[in-house]
Amino acid sequence: MKGWRALLCGLALIGSAALAAAPGDVDLPDASIHIVRSGNADAPDAVVLRNWITDAATAVRTYYGRFPVNRLRVIVQPLEGHGVKSGTTYAFHIATIRVGVGRDSRHDDLGGDWIMAHEMVHLAMPRFADRHAWLEEGLATYVEPIARAQAGQLSEEQVWGDMFDDMRKGLPLADDHGLDNTSTWGRTYWGGAMFYLLADVRIREHTANRLGLQDALRAIVAAGGNHLAAWEVDRTLAIGDDATGTTVLSDLYREMRDAPAAQDLDDLWRRLGVDKREGRVILDDAAALADIRRAITRRPTS
Repeated sequence: MKGWRALLCGLALIGSAALAAAPGDVDLPDASIHIVRSGNADAPDAVVLRNWITDAATAVRTYYGRFPVNRLRVIVQPLEGHGVKSGTTYAFHIATIRVGVGRDSRHDDLGGDWIMAHEMVHLAMPRFADRHAWLEEGLATYVEPIARAQAGQLSEEQVWGDMFDDMRKGLPLADDHGLDNTSTWGRTYWGGAMFYLLADVRIREHTANRLGLQDALRAIVAAGGNHLAAWEVDRTLAIGDDATGTTVLSDLYREMRDAPAAQDLDDLWRRLGVDKREGRVILDDAAALADIRRAITRRPTS
């Protein structure tokens, strides 16, 4: 969950409970993350929280080459039980992420969590009008596992196996009117993720695998396109296209925004060399686009 659409909800939650002293901050080379708790709770453990937040920040910095904002506040709302229950990102003076975390959570409960990294990826895109929510949610859905893989937190098999299972949730149904006009959960999250997967593959095809979506997204952040900014979609995508010397993002947006633009995922997985048999992920390094698949999850050199 993200953006100014969550602002009123976030403000109401902040107002409903006092914010306790920080259990500790995370200092990055290019940013500071201030951790606070809502209420007077002293759980979950401060070290567990810091490690979890640091891992997510490391993954996002690995993918983008920098943290998307200079300052971030993470508000932890302790809830019953174990694990991460919810996450929301919004901008109010400074970028803020609010998460609901089980007060009994230990390292094992948070170590494999994806929600914090998902919310941090939201920081790396400007805020758009409501009808473009899929560009923001789809970005976080697509980039989060790739960033974690590049940081050594997920295997290549985990990334592609999960996408193989879930990407079809974003395919258009019979009454679809394009991603700008169809606000279902599947189209918003996984339809948006499909847009970025297709863009990544097409950019790499156009540039002989020298550049990818990652280069476009880094350029957007470098130009000031983070969650504290409200930009038009066309401006944002044009910056990404300039960075790759293509028009892939702008062309694909026009292709998918107002029409179903059904995609042959079976063919795409075949060309990328991704399959699943009896629950086991099969990655075919002889597939036509296997080099592109490997490049997407490979840790960048800078």
